[in-house]
Amino acid sequence: MNQRRCFLLTKWILIVGLAFIWWGNAALGADLPEVKEKGVLRHLGVPYANFVTGSGDGLDVDLVKLFAQHLGVQYQWVKTSWPEFAGDLTGKRVKPKGNEVEILGEVPIKGDLAAHGITVLPWREKIMDFVPDFPTQIWLMARADSTLKPVKPSGNLKKDIARVKALLKGHQVLGLSNTCLDTGLYGLEKGGSQCIAFKGSLNEMVPAIMKGEAETTLMDVLDALLALEKWPGKVKVIGPVSEVQMMAVAFPKTSPKLREAFQQFMEQCKKDGTYARLAEKYEPDFYRKFPEFFKDFK
Repeated sequence: MNQRRCFLLTKWILIVGLAFIWWGNAALGADLPEVKEKGVLRHLGVPYANFVTGSGDGLDVDLVKLFAQHLGVQYQWVKTSWPEFAGDLTGKRVKPKGNEVEILGEVPIKGDLAAHGITVLPWREKIMDFVPDFPTQIWLMARADSTLKPVKPSGNLKKDIARVKALLKGHQVLGLSNTCLDTGLYGLEKGGSQCIAFKGSLNEMVPAIMKGEAETTLMDVLDALLALEKWPGKVKVIGPVSEVQMMAVAFPKTSPKLREAFQQFMEQCKKDGTYARLAEKYEPDFYRKFPEFFKDFK
């Protein structure tokens, strides 16, 4: 009986141990060798602008599909959300605090890279590595009937940003916490703006100012261009509140080989014209607005 109990106990320990090993491997991220071994590249993404359209394509979707093909593995789409993508990628549940980040705990890793128009921010750089793939900028948008008048470009971006911030003194501005639209990133409250942390989603911010919830909102340039097209005559751009920023493909810091492989892949896409064609296909207006960024992508 004792021998049988020992046998059963040993068997139970082995089963539990193997289960933990399997779960641990499933929850861990994968660097380049592991991605090639399992034969699948998991792309974390959020439907956003023309980077991820939600219809199976988009600039980042096409780019990562080509990267998977380049590696000789299958492409797998994994839907995430803006609040959750950092944890889904790194395995760390985090809370941004200005330019810093607090680790709150661990969560299962669901993807190997994330790409959906992710802006490189200081707090994100604490937990992720990036390969830049698209420029962006933060603009101030207002209702068409706002007394705020658009700032005419002076040729000096820093001066234009200062003029826009000066105009905002005493005015309400919507921001979205823990994103590139966080008003705290641009010192607006210190300049006398009445900053409002919007509780809805990014896609609801322009409709919110149209409904009168605030007079102005921060918006990245891509969404601003889409808003002008979608609601002509109802909203207007006042001017920039940030320098040119970079959007990028994000990797966990535990996957340096995968990030390096993508960096080399991007360089090849620049040289052979692949990336320029994708940029012009999905963001033609932006492609023409920032020609200096794309001059090396031809």
